Amino acid sequence: MAFTPEYAFEGEPPLGETFEVAPGIHWLRMPLPFKLDHINLWLLEDGDGWTIVDTGICTDEVKAAWETLFTGAMAGRPVKRVVVTHFHPDHAGLAGWLTKRFDAPLVMPLTEWTFGRMLSLDGQDQSQEAFKKFYRRAGFSNDMMESVSRRAGGYKNIVSPIPAAFERIADGDNIEIGGRKWRMIVGRGHSPEHACLYCDEADVLISGDQVLPKISPNVSVWPQEPEGRPLGLFIDTIARLRNEVGGDPLVLPSHNWPFKGFHARLDDLDAHHVERLDETVDALFEPSTGVDVLYRLFKRELDEHQTFFAIGETLAHLHHLIEDGRAVRERQGDVDIFTRVV
Repeated sequence: MAFTPEYAFEGEPPLGETFEVAPGIHWLRMPLPFKLDHINLWLLEDGDGWTIVDTGICTDEVKAAWETLFTGAMAGRPVKRVVVTHFHPDHAGLAGWLTKRFDAPLVMPLTEWTFGRMLSLDGQDQSQEAFKKFYRRAGFSNDMMESVSRRAGGYKNIVSPIPAAFERIADGDNIEIGGRKWRMIVGRGHSPEHACLYCDEADVLISGDQVLPKISPNVSVWPQEPEGRPLGLFIDTIARLRNEVGGDPLVLPSHNWPFKGFHARLDDLDAHHVERLDETVDALFEPSTGVDVLYRLFKRELDEHQTFFAIGETLAHLHHLIEDGRAVRERQGDVDIFTRVV
């Protein structure tokens, strides 16, 4: 039976406003220009100021919403730090703008800062060849390849410059915010070193993108690491989170709504990937490219943005099958061909 989240609240805060989900913990929501059209961000009361967790994408609309918050819900109190769970642009997009505005430190895992900093400095010319090679290997047609150039080097266009200095947080570290300790639990697979933040005293987990109530987090192979095996890392993280977080915390995800039923959701995510791996094996009824398998797994029409996520997810499952000995891969020209092992 599929997991049905127990949402803790009805509705969501309007743009430029907040909703207190637990004492001293406030929920705000910012728009995204994608099919997934929002991100949840978090404001934590921190003495005479605030700690921000995640920032939103770098657009004028999101900046304007923050300006409303500064003088409204945040009551003119300063930002003491900006915590970023991972480098993706909807999470880190305004990290540079916010830290500069308040002369506040950026706090995030080393690998996430390094990746974001690198991509924010990486131009299209430097990325183009690697992107083209990667998507050709996946089986992109000539028509599909036209969209690849638009993707290469695009990160820096939707983030303010990632700060040149930061404060590192690592697995097991505690951050004291408003007199309470928030422990970092590293998640992997969705991003290299995703920070989940758990406060035992408040029984609240900021799960970021690692655990979402309704959709499965994107677990993809990307051009920067073409031989990546992210699905195994994601599945290992599910097991770690079971052990690291007890009880039934209020889960604050980056998308959809705050929910209860954390451990049931972990079981559901585990089962989803077992099922998806079986579906991927079934899709290999003949030697196939990654794109061939993509179209057998994703029946709905995909826009350009979704197609890049879908091929990344398809390759993640194919790579996991190779690791499990259920599929093999061989290169034919400049394209990879996957075959199931019978």
